[in-house]
Formats: sequence, C-alpha cells, structure tokens
Amino acid sequence: MTGNGTGDVAALREEIRRTRVELGETMELLAARADPKALVRHSAEQAKARMREQAALTVARVRGRAAERARLLRAQAYDSGSALGRSPLPWTAVAAGAVATVVVLLVVRGRRR
Repeated sequence: MTGNGTGDVAALREEIRRTRVELGETMELLAARADPKALVRHSAEQAKARMREQAALTVARVRGRAAERARLLRAQAYDSGSALGRSPLPWTAVAAGAVATVVVLLVVRGRRR
C-alpha cells in the first residue's frame, strides 16, 4: 500500500492477494499446532524413532560384548589345549598304562606255560 492513498488499484489488489495467502498459511500452521490428533501422531512418531535408535544401539552393544566374550573363550580354550600338549603328565600316564599292560600280558603268558 502507498502512504498517501493514491496507489494503483492493481497494486493494491496484488497486495491484498498476498496478504490473504500469508494469512491462509498462518491459519494452516496454527490449526496444525492446535490439532490434537496431529500432535499425538507426531509425538508417537518421535517416540518410535527414539526407541528404534535405542534398540539399534543396544543390539550393537550386546553383539560387541558377545563377540569379545567369544574371542576370550576361544583364547582360553586354545591356551588350555596347548597347555595339555606341553604337559608330560598325559604321556606318562599312557606310558604307565602300556607298561602295566605288557606286564599283565607277560604274567598271563607265564602262567599258561
């Protein structure tokens, strides 16, 4: 609008049209903010997104811990297995069993003759 009241009619109509459009947009925004269903729907969508994000973080954390625990158990099993291979106790037990078997066989043969 012009300040002195001698404005062009077409310019005034265009300004009125723009003002109506802006007013319509403002009313739509206000209506959207006051719509309870839309507010609840928006809040629910935000809560779902937060829950999905938290679930993904929890799954990643649990998988990481499980993988670390599996590596630890594998390392412990490997260490205990290699310790058995280095220990002379099982071989001495096998040798003692073999010697005992040979002695028993010799005793049994000696009695039969």
